[in-house]
Amino acid sequence: MVEATEKAFQTMKNVVRLEELAMFLLAVFVFAQTAFAWWWFPLLLLVPDLSMIGYAFGNKTGAVVYNIFHHKATAIGVFIAGSLAGIPWLELAGIILFAHSSMDRIFGYGLKFSDSFKHTHLARIGGE
Repeated sequence: MVEATEKAFQTMKNVVRLEELAMFLLAVFVFAQTAFAWWWFPLLLLVPDLSMIGYAFGNKTGAVVYNIFHHKATAIGVFIAGSLAGIPWLELAGIILFAHSSMDRIFGYGLKFSDSFKHTHLARIGGE
C-alpha cells in the first residue's frame, strides 16, 4: 500500500513538473514577442534568486522576501502593470519572474516556509 502511494506521489510530481515546463515555455514564447535581444532572457533568469539576501535578516524575513519574488501572482501582476503602463522593462521583469518561478518548480524548489530555507511547499530540499 505504501509503495502504491509513493508511486502515485511520484507520478503527481512528474505531472506538476510537466505543467511547470509548459509555463516556462510560455514565458519563453511571451519573451520572444518582446523587442528585447534574446540574450537578456538567460542573463536575467537567475536574478530573482537575489531575493535570498532576505535570509541575512532571519528565516521569517527571508521567506517573505523570497516568496514575494517567487510567487507567480507577483510575476503576472508585474507583467500586467508593465503592459498597461507601456513600460517594456517592467513587462520583461514579469516574464523573468514567471519563467524563474516555473524553472525552480521544475527542479523541485517551491515557496518557502519561515522555519527553514529548505522547507518548501513542494517538499523539503535535500530530503530532510
